[in-house]
Amino acid sequence: MKTESERGEALVTQDSASVTGAAAAGAAGSGPGPGTDAAGADVVDAADAEKKSEQELGSKAPAFIKRSRALHLSWQVGVFLVGLAVVGAGVAMLVLPGPGWVVIFAGMAIWATEFVWAQLVLRWTKRKVSEAAQRALDPRVRRRNLIITTIGVVICTALAAVYLWKFGLAMPWKIDQQ
Repeated sequence: MKTESERGEALVTQDSASVTGAAAAGAAGSGPGPGTDAAGADVVDAADAEKKSEQELGSKAPAFIKRSRALHLSWQVGVFLVGLAVVGAGVAMLVLPGPGWVVIFAGMAIWATEFVWAQLVLRWTKRKVSEAAQRALDPRVRRRNLIITTIGVVICTALAAVYLWKFGLAMPWKIDQQ
């Protein structure tokens, strides 16, 4: 039967042999391992960073607020009401002067500090906006958008020219008075 010191030495010998074997395999030209670049440095994968951010769902309230159920619930009600006011102002700005969609997304960001459903909606929206931006950079889409814009400008210019030729500089609500 082996004593404890003999077992420990055997473990150390076995571990060092596996480490040297792995080093020899890496030096033999098998290439860098996963998560390393050609120089052998660790590389943070973008997918890993995205997964880490996806795991951060939930309340962002300070720890002293999370400790008390009543305080946390009142915090959530307050965040909901502030977010609701901001989203309501954004909806009003859709028909009134102002940056409506920007304010609506700001309200969603306020809700996302506390509610998982808002975090998921915001994440989905960011993904869709990124996809749309990538599609807009496609040369065929850019060419199509440029052609459609040019046709629209030509049509608007033609309509304005016809209006000015027929009525002059008179506003539409004063045409009957001429």
